[in-house]
Amino acid sequence: MSGTSAQAPGAGADKAGPPTLRGLLLTSSYVRLLVLCVLVGVPVALAAFFFVSLQHVLQHWVWHTLPEDLGYGRAPWWWPLPALLLAGLILAPVITRLPGGGGHLPVLGIGGPPLGPSALPGVALAALATLPLGVVLGPEAPLMALGSGLALLAVRSAKRTAEPQSALILATAGSTTAISTILGGPVVAVLLVIEAAGLGGPQLVALVLPCLIASGVGGLVFTGFGSWTGLSIGALRLPEVPPDANPDAGDFLWGIPMAVLIALIITMGRRLGRLTAGWTGRQTAVRTVLCAFAVGVCIAAYALITGRSPEEAALSGQATIADLAAHPHAWSVGALVALVACKGLAWGISLGALRGGPIFPALMLGSAVGIACSGLPGLGTTAGFTIGTATATAAVTGLPVSSAVLTVLLMGSDAHSQMPLIVLGVVVALIVRELATRPEAASQPPIGHE
Repeated sequence: MSGTSAQAPGAGADKAGPPTLRGLLLTSSYVRLLVLCVLVGVPVALAAFFFVSLQHVLQHWVWHTLPEDLGYGRAPWWWPLPALLLAGLILAPVITRLPGGGGHLPVLGIGGPPLGPSALPGVALAALATLPLGVVLGPEAPLMALGSGLALLAVRSAKRTAEPQSALILATAGSTTAISTILGGPVVAVLLVIEAAGLGGPQLVALVLPCLIASGVGGLVFTGFGSWTGLSIGALRLPEVPPDANPDAGDFLWGIPMAVLIALIITMGRRLGRLTAGWTGRQTAVRTVLCAFAVGVCIAAYALITGRSPEEAALSGQATIADLAAHPHAWSVGALVALVACKGLAWGISLGALRGGPIFPALMLGSAVGIACSGLPGLGTTAGFTIGTATATAAVTGLPVSSAVLTVLLMGSDAHSQMPLIVLGVVVALIVRELATRPEAASQPPIGHE
């Protein structure tokens, strides 16, 4: 998300002082902007729906249908090697030759400056052709780029001469519409906008209302088309969560060092991503392919070490998070440690060389560490899972309120009793993130603040 403050038309201060909220909301230009956001929200939501549905279908074909057609009960351990090699071969020319380079570099954040319509083919190709093959990144960043690009395209197609501030708000609203459903609804997506932009006063409301109204319309479109078509978008939700249990002293005592460990793991992954990004700055095409293949090696290593499906360490981790929540004791501690090590390395490499979003794999890493630590005396399974997800989200985004709300939505009915642990994980993550970030990295745009 852009760190530049997007102001509504007429929101700038004049000689009479800053505008009042009433005066801002009742301007004709702002009312027209809200109407335009409603109109743009529908096609953006439709495009995002079919985009994510197609990705989900391709992912199922690569990791389930095709192995079964070849006579395997599940994807064999070596499956990620050719899959990720193919992903690298597809992605390399997209990054080096197409406008927009296939989207923003994941280690720099989930958004960045809005991409123009000319970058849309590269973003769509990079996401649809590589994420289903096992790239350890999520769909959130491509969705945001898709939403902003389509919103700007709609303005251009309508031959509207929107002023720069209006175009920026419209692009942000398009991004919010596209990402809102996979994050559990408009509220989390808009909170990301608020915290990432760092706005306040009337300018805050001026930006939030277009995002809310566009993403709200988008949510209706997603819900209606999901019921009508029967297609799945693989949204981040947990059908089951670990059995509820009220936190006690043991949960808090173990929760602090566990949160520190998770935050350090996420920080190390981001640091590996920055190193990888620097390495791929030269001979980009060749080194992109090498990095994609290295990701495949990490995933195959997990399958060899544990004897489990390589799919668990591949992809964004959305399905694995749901499995961990529903069956937290189906993994041995050794398998969870191998999962965190192998997927963590693959995620770090992906952050610096491939294309996608950084949040979902970090969530899975945090939940896996939480479940692995839940066998400690005095630490419950629910507490471990809760602290793990909250800490990982805050550590990768640096956005405390958005991270807490996303964890609340994930935990569902268990969230009320787990709120103290959610706050604990978020606070510890932000402190460790700042302390563990090198000065030269701190001067670069963090996640969500390009």
